[in-house]
Amino acid sequence: MPRTISGLLLILGLVQGVQGGWIYAKAALARTMVEQAWARTLEGEIQVRPWPWADTWPVARLSFPDHGSDMVVLEGASGRVLAFSPGHLHGTAFPGEDGACVVAGHRDTHFAVLERLEPGDRIQAVDRGGRRHGYRVREFAVVDRDDVGALAPAGGAELILVTCWPFDAVVPGGRGRYVVWAVKVDKEP
Repeated sequence: MPRTISGLLLILGLVQGVQGGWIYAKAALARTMVEQAWARTLEGEIQVRPWPWADTWPVARLSFPDHGSDMVVLEGASGRVLAFSPGHLHGTAFPGEDGACVVAGHRDTHFAVLERLEPGDRIQAVDRGGRRHGYRVREFAVVDRDDVGALAPAGGAELILVTCWPFDAVVPGGRGRYVVWAVKVDKEP
């Protein structure tokens, strides 16, 4: 009987290990496919889906040079999109355009970097045409998730980054949203 229990526990442990490893392998594969779709986008292809059944495509690349972080931004902000990358809120401006470019991401993955941002920090956005646009963090605040006024453009070209708050929450999806406002600078340093 003890050998049977030990054998079952071993099998259960192996199954759990394989399932856990599969999640990381799937994430790595998805990142590679998103990067390949971004490269094809920069070559001039339009709405390049990272995988055939995807309902999204790369629209920009964001980097945070002061913090060593960069990522491809996909179109749309659904849960399916945010599982793989930050998402551009449909209907808002794109990087470099006048108006507010709104990008959402998960606080515990891609947008964990937002917790470390300070006013004046640099953000670089590369648009679909390969043009670079520099932004500087202006301010940040915690707002209620229903406060859509926080996403309203203040004028000119700006970048608004949104993630859940607090950063160390055990239960995801609370009412708080951490919002970072960045303004476009004329020349990228």
